[in-house]
Amino acid sequence: MKQLNLQKLQNHLRHKFLQMGVKMLGPETIYFSKDTKIGKNVIIEPYVVFGEKVKIGNNVTIKSFSHLENCKIENKVEIGPYARVRPGTILKEGSKIGNFVEIKKSTLGKKSKVNHLTYIGDSVIGKSVNVGAGTITCNYDGVKKNKTNIKDNVFIGSNSSLVAPLTLEEDSIIGAGSVITKNVSKKSLSFTRSLQTEIKNYKRKSK
Repeated sequence: MKQLNLQKLQNHLRHKFLQMGVKMLGPETIYFSKDTKIGKNVIIEPYVVFGEKVKIGNNVTIKSFSHLENCKIENKVEIGPYARVRPGTILKEGSKIGNFVEIKKSTLGKKSKVNHLTYIGDSVIGKSVNVGAGTITCNYDGVKKNKTNIKDNVFIGSNSSLVAPLTLEEDSIIGAGSVITKNVSKKSLSFTRSLQTEIKNYKRKSK
């Protein structure tokens, strides 16, 4: 009986949002909460789950297999596919998070992009920031959660680890493959990288 009531609720919510003009590709695969709020011109692809306290603005696209809970999505945002938007997150106008991105208790500024394979936690990210693939904010030291503050127009190279507490000032660049543990000043390039070693004519050991 409980399962039947849940199904009726989902059918009611899907019908309501379709009537409001939400474009759903495969509405039977999309799950809403009773308090989900959705604006105008929103597209939701199949297999998206909305947890409690999700507010979606206008002209938003949410791609397949994304999960959202207790977050605010402003206008002209693109999410997913395979994105996880956790509680306390705000995605500002024109921002984008892509496939296999997890973001928690963070603000992503206007026109900032986190496109692939990235974890952002306890962070404030400014405008027009590019976060490269494989970047993680190391926000938990085993005792407490620490903050990462990334200012406007920062470019973060792929496969970087940002060890909080940390501030990256405006227009700074992080070189790919870096582990950043100290604040980075405005308009500077910061990177940590060991020298590459090459052994000529190396032969693998045989069994």
